[in-house]
Amino acid sequence: MSSSITFKTDTEGVTDSEGFFASADSADIRGKGDERLDTGVLYSIAPCAAAGVFTKNAVKAAPVLDCERVLRAGGPVFGLVANSGNANACTGNQGISDSLSMLQTAESASGSPKGSFLVCSTGRIGDFLPMDKITPTVKSVASRALDGEKEGTKFSECILTSDTRKKTCTATFAVEGNTVTIGGAAKGAGMIQPNMATMLAFITTDIAAESTVLQDLLKESVKHSFNAITVDGDMSTNDTVLLLANGQSGVSLDETSMKRFQEALFQVCDCLADKIVADGERITKVVEILVAGAASDQDAESISRSIGNSLLVKTSWYGNDPNWGRLMEALGYANAQIDQYIIDISYDGVPALVGGDPVPENKPKWKKVVSKPRFTIRINMHQGDGNFRLRASDLTEDYVDFNKSE
Repeated sequence: MSSSITFKTDTEGVTDSEGFFASADSADIRGKGDERLDTGVLYSIAPCAAAGVFTKNAVKAAPVLDCERVLRAGGPVFGLVANSGNANACTGNQGISDSLSMLQTAESASGSPKGSFLVCSTGRIGDFLPMDKITPTVKSVASRALDGEKEGTKFSECILTSDTRKKTCTATFAVEGNTVTIGGAAKGAGMIQPNMATMLAFITTDIAAESTVLQDLLKESVKHSFNAITVDGDMSTNDTVLLLANGQSGVSLDETSMKRFQEALFQVCDCLADKIVADGERITKVVEILVAGAASDQDAESISRSIGNSLLVKTSWYGNDPNWGRLMEALGYANAQIDQYIIDISYDGVPALVGGDPVPENKPKWKKVVSKPRFTIRINMHQGDGNFRLRASDLTEDYVDFNKSE
């Protein structure tokens, strides 16, 4: 981490950036009458350049299609509206109409121009949104955001579904006496597998930048953060990462600020991605898989995903069993260039396989490592310069129990 960048977690997140405001409330979307926060609006006092990265699932939720449409238009963006408890996915023409109604209601209530708001939903798939509850709530929270509410924490809570805690962080750095801030909030715990996961991530910054530049930077950051995690191997219909920049810091994104901004943006994305894996549904372990020496980066990614998504591997982690043989079995079907007789594998630096030969005397040390809530597996393929890092989780009986019905 660069010494010129200040980084904090568990912050106000999206409202830490200058000129961004937010509010959230309960529309009782889940119908439980528990006043759980489920609807929020993020608003900027100045027009924003915007960028977004979305799910590659061929079945896209209506809000994803709306966000893609607004970003393609290329106009200024003033904010976004989001809800949890209902994904508005696989809801046909009614879902398209409801999504448009949500963003238009937020635009109107915040006094923003037509076509300047984005919309995101997350939650149960296949149910229609209760618009009779959502519309008045969106009007209320949009008005409060317009009035200058800085309810960043509430906003980060209103997007949660099976998450057990909010996920926020903030990075700042100085440029010629002015401070640039990047704040983020995310949700995600299950159906986590790129590209990207059942996840939403909202990132704000007060730097001035062009949308095309932001898009390139965001795509690169997402590639090595949100697109390098897995909990259960499922790809969602609603995955969205949005980046808004309103220029209120007085600093422009140029040659002077580019390197630090890019580093700070990645730190925010990487932190939020880590928080998502660490909050995976009923998991007990986070495992970092570092593949090096592959024939290509693509091979390295394929190997890491084969391991990180293997049910046999994930259940062995849960059982505190290092079982490096299961790693070898999984990487063997990765469709990568492999020579099993030269591979090295280690657990937190403790060798398990060296040049294809087991090191059984280290087994007590391997078991101690795998018993920890976090550990790193390093695999050197000795085939080239390709590398990839993947964060994965174990798989527990509680995950099955939690997901066997909704």
